[in-house]
Amino acid sequence: MSTRITDYCTSEEWAKIKAFADGKETPFLVVDLDVIREKYKELLNCFPMAKVHYALKANPGAPVIELLRDLGSNFDIASIYELNKVLAAGVDAERISYGNTIKKAAHIRYAYERGVRLFVTDSKADLQSIAEQAPGSRVFVRILVEGGETAEWPLSRKFGCHPDMAIDLLMQAKHLGLVPYGISFHVGSQQRDIAVWDAALSKVKYMFDWMRLEENIELKMINMGGGFPANYISEVNPINVYAEEILRYLHDDYGDELPEIILEPGRSLVGESGVLVSEVVLISRKSRTDLKRWVYCDVGLFQGLIETLGESIKYPIYCEKMDFNPPGEGSVVLAGPTCDSADIMYEQASYTLPHNLAVGDRVYWLTTGAYTNSYSSVEFNGFPPLTTYYLS
Repeated sequence: MSTRITDYCTSEEWAKIKAFADGKETPFLVVDLDVIREKYKELLNCFPMAKVHYALKANPGAPVIELLRDLGSNFDIASIYELNKVLAAGVDAERISYGNTIKKAAHIRYAYERGVRLFVTDSKADLQSIAEQAPGSRVFVRILVEGGETAEWPLSRKFGCHPDMAIDLLMQAKHLGLVPYGISFHVGSQQRDIAVWDAALSKVKYMFDWMRLEENIELKMINMGGGFPANYISEVNPINVYAEEILRYLHDDYGDELPEIILEPGRSLVGESGVLVSEVVLISRKSRTDLKRWVYCDVGLFQGLIETLGESIKYPIYCEKMDFNPPGEGSVVLAGPTCDSADIMYEQASYTLPHNLAVGDRVYWLTTGAYTNSYSSVEFNGFPPLTTYYLS
């Protein structure tokens, strides 16, 4: 598969990134904050009634936090360490939700003491900890939903619980002095099938009605998590198509009186803002007649490309020889620089690169603004964490 740079960014955006990247030692990530700004505005235009809680894990860089803070975004944090980053940027705790169902009691207390009052849960033990360490807080319960088959980075059964159990937890929350506030779900990251939101929202509607009619508890909020896609190799619908369908599902269920809607975008906000710049370290073949070249780059799974594990996320890859290459292109295996045999990004996928690709050439990994610098290892094989630059 060959890549045209204009399919993934404008000529002006590419010129800005290319001018900045030239001469710098690879590997590194360049993040264009202007792209994030436009993505945030686009999301609000599509879901004007929703509260956006940016999923910090996608890219926790201080410039990203500060940009979204100024645009009015709220924040979803998964640890007290992410909480500290957001608070350090001057974000009020009222704009923060603790969105990890797995948390230490001491960390719940830490967040509560700093003003966080919105917590997720999916288990009795965690709910008990919230009641003890964050009394009077609002809680929402995460339910299990389908969607793994059509998500490029599916979520496992690690998070969420059966709707029947969620109802029990919401009832228990009230008895424990907490505020049973709402329900959340996540349909899987880079979700291609919009219909999975319909199935999830149907479950939520049933739960809202049950709690009101049987338990006299009025739930106030639906947290629809993330799942909106970024522009990778696989073709996906634009965000406005997702929004039109999801809003139709919501209005079918609730009419014009919608509950509070929370979105937790990560990938869809920051993914297309990033270009990971790497260099070819080695090109080899495994036999004299092997048709595939092995192209080893100075970046791999452990320097930020972990989402290529299982060849799940297929990043667009570009090199300048694609633009003027009479010899054509041939199949390649793309691998990283470490001495770990798992450090192979793409072996089965049909990636091609120019026949005249050479050691020292630069390879640009597009749409890498999400889950790259945050997943980069500290020093596996001694390689340092991925350097990230932010352009405005």
